[in-house]
Amino acid sequence: MSDNPPQWNDPRKRRGGLGRGLGALIPAAAPVDEHPSEVPIGRLTANPLQPRQAIDPQELEGLTESIRRHGVLQPIVVRPSGDGLQVVAGERRWRAAQAVGLETVPAIIRSLTDQEALELALVENLQREDLNPVERARAYRRLVDDFGLTQEQVAERVGKSQPSVANALRLLGLPSQILASLEAGRLSEGHAKALLAVADEKARLKLWERVERRGLSVRETETLVRASIPRGIAAPARRDLELDSISTDLSRILGTKVTIEGSRNRGSVRIHYFSEEDLQRVIDNINNR
Repeated sequence: MSDNPPQWNDPRKRRGGLGRGLGALIPAAAPVDEHPSEVPIGRLTANPLQPRQAIDPQELEGLTESIRRHGVLQPIVVRPSGDGLQVVAGERRWRAAQAVGLETVPAIIRSLTDQEALELALVENLQREDLNPVERARAYRRLVDDFGLTQEQVAERVGKSQPSVANALRLLGLPSQILASLEAGRLSEGHAKALLAVADEKARLKLWERVERRGLSVRETETLVRASIPRGIAAPARRDLELDSISTDLSRILGTKVTIEGSRNRGSVRIHYFSEEDLQRVIDNINNR
C-alpha cells in the first residue's frame, strides 16, 4: 500500500484538480531543487495542526508492511520545532517507519509558519481524499478563525470553490451527535446536507435517529426532510447571490471575513477581526477608502 506524497518539487506534476497545488502554497519556503535529509526518528514529533484526527489501523498496517519491504520511498515534510522537528506532511509514513523500527526517515526540512503548516497538511490530505467531511470543515474553520482568512482565500489555497468551502463550514452547525455519526462514516455528507434543511434541532435529531436506524439513502433522507416541514411554513429563502457577491468583494477589499445577513432592503453587515492589530488594520483600510 503506497503513501506517496504530492509532487511538491515539480510544478509540472501537480494535480490539476486542486488548483495551485502544494508547491504554490509556500513559494518561498524552499527551492525547487531541495533534497531530503536522513533525519533521526527520535527527533520527530507529531503536528498538532494535522487536520486528520484518525488513522485507519488496517491502512497503517499495510503501509508498515510496504515500508518493511521497500523502505520509505518518498520523503516526509518537517519543520523546526524547539530542539526537534515537527512532522507537517507524511505522518503515516513516519508512524509506519517507527513501527518497523527504522532509526532515520528521509525528510525535507522547511521553515513554515503555523498557517503554512496547516495549509500544506490540509492540501496533502485533500489530494489523497483522506479527510472525512468534519475534519475538512474544521480545518477550513481554523484557517478562517485562527488565521483570519476569508472563505474565498481558503478556497484559493486549497484549490476548491468558495461555495464548496461555505457548504463544508455549514456542516459544523449540526449537533455533535450528527457530527460524530458523520465522522464515523455512518452518515454521508449528502445525508448531513439534507438534515441541515431542518431548522429545529430537536426535529433534526429525531430525523437523524430515524435515518440511521433504517439505513436510509440520501434521496430517502431528502424525501423525509421535505415531508417533515409542516404545510404552510415556507422553506428558508435561498441565499441572495448578489449579496453573496457583495460580501465576497468586501472581504477582498478589507482583507477579512465579511458577512451580510438579511435582504437587500434590510439587514446587517458583520466585519470580523481576530486581534487588536487586525481591527486597526481593518479600520485603516476603511479610512483610506
